[in-house]
Amino acid sequence: MNEAFADKIQMQHMLFSELSNMFGHEVPLYDKALLVNKECNKTVCDLLAKHYPGFTLSDSQLDKTSGERHGAIRIGKADEYRWVTGFFGAFGMEPHNYYDMTNVGSKSQPIVATAFRSRLNPEHRIFCSLLMTDYFDPETRKRIEGLLATREVFSDKAKGLIEKNAKQGGLSESDAKELIREGTTRIFKWTGKARDHHLYQDLSAAGFKIAADIACFESHHLNHLTPNTFCMDFYTASMKFCMGELDSETYHVRASMALDRLMEFADCDYMKLHFKHLTLAQIHSFGRGDVPAYDIMGAVVKVGRRFREPDLDLTKLKHAGFKDFTEGPSEDTPILLRQDAYKALTEPVTFHEADGSKVETVHTARFGEVEQRFYATTLVGRELYDKCLAEADVMKEKNPGLMKKDYDEYRKAYANCFAAFPKTLSGLLTQKLVYGRFSPTEKGLEAAKKKQMVGSDLSDLMQRGYVQVEGLRYEDFLPVSAAGIFASNLGQYGTKSTAAEKPVYRKEQLEEIMGRKIVDSNETYRNLEAESVAKTRAQLGIKTN
Repeated sequence: MNEAFADKIQMQHMLFSELSNMFGHEVPLYDKALLVNKECNKTVCDLLAKHYPGFTLSDSQLDKTSGERHGAIRIGKADEYRWVTGFFGAFGMEPHNYYDMTNVGSKSQPIVATAFRSRLNPEHRIFCSLLMTDYFDPETRKRIEGLLATREVFSDKAKGLIEKNAKQGGLSESDAKELIREGTTRIFKWTGKARDHHLYQDLSAAGFKIAADIACFESHHLNHLTPNTFCMDFYTASMKFCMGELDSETYHVRASMALDRLMEFADCDYMKLHFKHLTLAQIHSFGRGDVPAYDIMGAVVKVGRRFREPDLDLTKLKHAGFKDFTEGPSEDTPILLRQDAYKALTEPVTFHEADGSKVETVHTARFGEVEQRFYATTLVGRELYDKCLAEADVMKEKNPGLMKKDYDEYRKAYANCFAAFPKTLSGLLTQKLVYGRFSPTEKGLEAAKKKQMVGSDLSDLMQRGYVQVEGLRYEDFLPVSAAGIFASNLGQYGTKSTAAEKPVYRKEQLEEIMGRKIVDSNETYRNLEAESVAKTRAQLGIKTN
């Protein structure tokens, strides 16, 4: 790379830091949720330090580990989507996976999407949706496209910088910072301004609130910006407590249960998964200690006092409550990701009409998601997950009030739906349900050096201490979970196409719009595992047949 070019990943970190600052100014509840999450993560780390006496995490490292973000934006026009592709490309973020949200059954929405992220070791992601106007009847389509045709989100300056990056293969630091400013002051900034209130009302009344959000606003405002949590159920209980949805006694019970289960679950593989800066050797060098129930209860009481302080009394902020159900697998099944959110806020909006008049109203779209990531599944693992999730949906439909009536019974019933999955990395790998990255141990390298290596089976070599493995973290999205988040926040569960015949959408269409291929993350995970196996065998002198 030309030395005059800014490092794309460093600039990516700056971009998301600035986006987070921007979103925090726009949505005060977001900043408070980040603070709640930081306190939760710190509490988890304090308990892990007792579980693993050699483990410590500095405040700066905690900020970095908790600072991972993923966001979501919604785009209305093909040319805008192409500019967005170029924008994130300037920060080393490539489109990953094709998500057809028009084809997720009762949860369908009139959008297709991809996710922009770095190919290796990503820390930030943007789920980028495109409104498919041919999903609608001809008259509605004409109204949407006519309004979008008059919108210009990208300035000439932004377009020039994006074209400059594409031509040069990079940007200078000053140019990269200028593009970040364009993003935070124009492209992704919430203005509270919209147009064509009649179209907005008609789309919303017909069940197309996402389309109304995309078509009628003047920018690609962030709908959420998601932090990374170390214990989802602990965070969820804490947010509900701060928002006034749980009393102290219920909070202490739920938080203590969540942390107690975490201490049982938090093996070396959990540590490597959640603290990427640690090596397996470092983790194995930590001591082991018990974390008694009174330590967990003490930690909950301590953080509970913190959550009662005025700055975290979220009852004083306008909010619409927290979601009822966490999306994704059960808490004891470490695959893919779990997501939860406070519900979308109702915010003031001014519609500027074509005749010069104004309509003062409100809009509900932007919400506060949080996530916890686990292992990337193989195709076999994903198929099993989909079956388990379908079973869980049936369970919820049969017991619609179970969550509120008996939280612990609901948690057990939900976990039972995922009983087919092993609960440890070794079990998941043995059944080829997740991907792993293999490497030789010092013991293995020493044995190879002395020509003492016998056998070639990786499982056997791992048992003998010659090979180690870490699970590959899932870095992508779950369309069904995303649809569940949409449903909770929009108050609308799904949509049906109003076109005479529902269109069929293909990945190639979106690739043509972007002007580049979409990365298949399954192929990436598969290749990472295969390359690690080949390298490990070569380092240990094991010949492949």
